[in-house]
Amino acid sequence: MRKFKTESKKLLDLMINSIYTNREIFLRELISNASDAEDKLYFKSLTDHSIQLGKDELKIRVSFDKDARTITVSDNGIGMNADDLEKNLGTIAHSDSLEFKEAEEAAKSDDVDIIGQFGVGFYSAFMIASKVKVITRRYDSDQAYEWESDGIEGYTISEAQKDSRGTDIILTVKDGTAEDGYDDFLDETCLQMLIKRYSNYVRYPIVMDVTVHRPLPKPEDAGDDYQVQYEDVVEEQTINSMVPIWKKRKSDVSDEEYHEFYKSQFHDFADPQRVISFHAEGAISYDVLLFIPGHAQYDLYSRDFKKGLQLYSSNVLIMDKCEELLPDCFNFVVGVVDSQDLHLNISRETLQQNRELRAIANRIEKKIKQELVKMRDKERDEYEKFWSNFGRSLKYGLYMSYGMRKDLLADLLMFHSAKQKKLITLDDYLADAGEDAKGIFYAMGDSVDRMGKMPLVRGVLDRGCDVLLCHDEMDEFCFQSIGSYQDKEFKNVAGGDLGLDSESDKAAADAANEANKDLLNAMKEALGDRVTKVVASSRLGDAAAAVTAEGYVSLEMERVMANMPGADQSLKSERVLEINPEHPVFATLKAAQEAGDTEKVKDYTGILYDQALLVEGLPIDDPADYAEKVIGLMK
Repeated sequence: MRKFKTESKKLLDLMINSIYTNREIFLRELISNASDAEDKLYFKSLTDHSIQLGKDELKIRVSFDKDARTITVSDNGIGMNADDLEKNLGTIAHSDSLEFKEAEEAAKSDDVDIIGQFGVGFYSAFMIASKVKVITRRYDSDQAYEWESDGIEGYTISEAQKDSRGTDIILTVKDGTAEDGYDDFLDETCLQMLIKRYSNYVRYPIVMDVTVHRPLPKPEDAGDDYQVQYEDVVEEQTINSMVPIWKKRKSDVSDEEYHEFYKSQFHDFADPQRVISFHAEGAISYDVLLFIPGHAQYDLYSRDFKKGLQLYSSNVLIMDKCEELLPDCFNFVVGVVDSQDLHLNISRETLQQNRELRAIANRIEKKIKQELVKMRDKERDEYEKFWSNFGRSLKYGLYMSYGMRKDLLADLLMFHSAKQKKLITLDDYLADAGEDAKGIFYAMGDSVDRMGKMPLVRGVLDRGCDVLLCHDEMDEFCFQSIGSYQDKEFKNVAGGDLGLDSESDKAAADAANEANKDLLNAMKEALGDRVTKVVASSRLGDAAAAVTAEGYVSLEMERVMANMPGADQSLKSERVLEINPEHPVFATLKAAQEAGDTEKVKDYTGILYDQALLVEGLPIDDPADYAEKVIGLMK
């Protein structure tokens, strides 16, 4: 027995148990090696006219024998002689494919797509195999050779018989319990699934003998009660698709083909809303095919959702979900990226460095943004549909980036306009408001209809300004993250001074506060620490009172954070009760205060405060007490 070169036992143990995390990729690696062997022979045939070869003659065969517990991967490619076996399989981490790939003449050929780089993929077979046998015959020789190893100490090379060129790799699958899962690989369906998943776009046909259940011909003398009989027939079928759709010119692919690919590849029942396809050349070349789904994924906004694009290298699947290719704000996008220029790690399961990945990700981000802008400007109905599905992702991206992504995302946001009665963008808002806009005003609540009736909203509308009606709890945090848009500050109508009061309005409010100082102090005393102050306001229109907030924590933020698990219940907004001095209720309160009826002032103040909270959609402290006081007024 020949010993492996290098510290074989340690290195091979490391390869089998540490380098690879997913043992099912053994088939991917062996098929990739077979594809490389086919490519090498095809390239040789281009310059060596003694090789009579049509490219359609080349194929890869996968078979299994359940009784013998073997899996065989065969190719009719370039094959190996004894020296090749010694060099390629006896030396761990030697890559004949890499040498071939780096050859000057090979590098110039567009028809050659060598996959292998490290010379270790073959040894992944030992993750499931107790023994591996390789029978091979080089294309220019009549002598075949056999290489055999248990993957522990060494290997043997001996002469063998093989009728044609190429290589057969025979794996003897390990014994084990059902929990070990080795028997799963000795299954027709499992092998087909692995081929389709990892090697579906290898350029050569991958064939298998497949059992087909088909009807028998109806006998000529069969009666009306004849029932169709079936038989199981084994026939050779090509398992892989070979030509990936993303490598085809966009003009050669119909929308229906893109849609069918999307539905089968990403397991959706509906067509995608948008298809984005492009090819990039440069320091790194790659193909990208992206889809914006027609509806939100069922788990999109759950903690378990995992974003990412399928990453291929030379048509071979490397990662099913490459998270680095998508920003969080575009987590709903699915698709494929394929590049032969990626620097993969030794297992081809992850990347050695992220520089290339970042370059691809930046281009993808720009392409998605361009498509969304195009949809927003030219197909507003379609964009509104998109927004209803994925708008929350864009807002989440703004919030999680602390506003750093506002240049990318802010112009894509949409909100319901109280004035225009439809969804509008921030640019739409400012176009309507004009250059003299005092800010971008918004209201928070659980219902657009209810928010439209709020006194504070009506007060802003009465001054000729629009109000964005926001019913998503994320909106408040989104605005806080952005801060301003086109130099216009976001202002909650339930916040402090909005900058809309005229000098005469301010003077009237100041005068009312001064003239009614005692009454306002009494109302503050009645409410205690539930409010920081009670003030007379000129912005309430025909409403009696409203609750606003001062400081960073708004009423909506208080509500949202209070409902979070493990929330700090001490985090409160600085509430202010604003009273309309022109409302008849205020005159009633003033008369009670002047008459010394402190209980009436206290009860009326409590009722006004609770009513204002209810209008804002906020809970009141004691509903029973509120109801009792209201009923008392009706007696």
